[in-house]
Amino acid sequence: MKFKFILSVLLLVTCMAAFSQEKQSAKAKKRSSAVEKGLIKVSVMYPFAEGKTFNMEYYETKHMPMVAGFLGSNLVKYTIEKGFASGIPNTPLPFLAIGTFYVKNLSDYQAAIGPNRDSIRSDIPNYTNISPIILVSEIVR
Repeated sequence: MKFKFILSVLLLVTCMAAFSQEKQSAKAKKRSSAVEKGLIKVSVMYPFAEGKTFNMEYYETKHMPMVAGFLGSNLVKYTIEKGFASGIPNTPLPFLAIGTFYVKNLSDYQAAIGPNRDSIRSDIPNYTNISPIILVSEIVR
């Protein structure tokens, strides 16, 4: 009798924990998508080509934090991606790196970048000899 009671309590606690974890996961997922929808995404892409170089450490520790600082409270987050393969086997890597800024407002982004454009551009030779391609888009989902 005592064994059945303990087993029942353990089963109840396990079910409650699983339900609670599932509920928290669903809330986090909902918050995540709600935060990103409507944001402006600025992708700075560095195409791969023979003879091109990219210093990821400098980009990660100096350049991106500098630009992020210019963006202030308009910046939601930024990410840094290091390319390592193409999506199609036996084809060249399309990009060595991609830096992405997620901002609330495009006008505020442009107002922050404009006066700092020279500082940003003059820092590029410190980490790469690649001319970046910039794509501005809106998160729709």
